[in-house]
Amino acid sequence: MVDRDAMARGREILDPLAERLCALPGIDTGRMFGTEGLRVRGKVFAFVTHNGSLVVKLPEERIGELIDEGVAGPMIMRGRPLREWAEVPITAAPTWEPLVDEARAFVDAITPKREGAETASD
Repeated sequence: MVDRDAMARGREILDPLAERLCALPGIDTGRMFGTEGLRVRGKVFAFVTHNGSLVVKLPEERIGELIDEGVAGPMIMRGRPLREWAEVPITAAPTWEPLVDEARAFVDAITPKREGAETASD
């Protein structure tokens, strides 16, 4: 079920970050799980869910740390947790910017670079 108000609040937080990041080479937006997400060379690293939470892609160990710290929970898809995805509630919005930056750097590092193309870390 989509909570349009919560999703709009989440977008209000993520959109300015997206604007900043989309100015970097190789960063754009695209669809994932029925919403717009931030991508590095076509690979999604952050998006807002239908309940307004932020979802980020990070190493499995880092996801565990965020869960242990109470900052995030695992992203659950079809009843099971996705090992490299964390869901960060809107109540933890102050953590969103550093987590989005961390997710961008992680996905940038694991996504093959096209020959001759600039990367987001250049």
